[in-house]
Amino acid sequence: MFDYCAEPGVLSGLTWWSCYLTTGKQFDFYLSFGTVLLLLGLTMPFILLLGFSGALARRSRFLPLRWLGLTYTSMVRGIPDIIFFMFALIALDQGIEYLRHIVLCPDWTEPIRQGSDFRVCPAAKMPLGNSPQWVHEVYGFFLAMIGFAVVFGAFAANTIYGAMAAVPGAQLETGAAFGMSRRQVFRRILLPQMWVYALPGLSNLWMILVKATPLLFLLGVEDIVYWARELGGAKTARYEYPHGDWRLGYFLVLLVFYLLLTWISERAFARLTRRVSRGQMSAGGTV
Repeated sequence: MFDYCAEPGVLSGLTWWSCYLTTGKQFDFYLSFGTVLLLLGLTMPFILLLGFSGALARRSRFLPLRWLGLTYTSMVRGIPDIIFFMFALIALDQGIEYLRHIVLCPDWTEPIRQGSDFRVCPAAKMPLGNSPQWVHEVYGFFLAMIGFAVVFGAFAANTIYGAMAAVPGAQLETGAAFGMSRRQVFRRILLPQMWVYALPGLSNLWMILVKATPLLFLLGVEDIVYWARELGGAKTARYEYPHGDWRLGYFLVLLVFYLLLTWISERAFARLTRRVSRGQMSAGGTV
């Protein structure tokens, strides 16, 4: 970064720190905070989409669709998050490789399942073994998005379903009495009012999602937990910037980051709750 960083062995004090904190790996650590925020920003819309889909399925008059919605929400809710999270990602990964194997390697004669091993032809691997590191990172990030969306979408479905049920039925009946169709009642009465009841549960779900982001580390994505452990470990004289075990310091940085993100989230949800509660007599606010 700086010209005087060419010989780190002769540096000390603030000069040493200015070089240490501007190395390539340190910038990877800084960028990993953006990875976490990007995951949250891209995943939450899919969580809400699955949540609305699951809630509407549970309210459907079509019995198979109602059973599908109930099965999805009950199955995910009844299994520990980490188990379902890893199962969904492994199943998705192997499913993609299996489909690629069928298309790309039709002449393959060996069985795919060999005991506990899952083996496909090299051309069907996702990503390919010779792919650059960023491809592995993007693929792992994509799997994480799918896993988070499936798991937390089920909890969002329960929250939204309960919020819809909490809207007074008399108001829906009044809308129908005025000649509104079911879609109009849903769009003009049910949907605007259910947010008052849904936001407290969705805010808790968001906080849980924030706390679950370190699971990226289990997928091989170089997130903030990976870099905190990598950079904080003791470095001997073999390294350009040797130091002791600094993991405590790095994880304190993560602690501050998550506390700050939680603080901002709480205030954002409080402001959003006040906004959707205007003009409504509910637990979320006064008229």
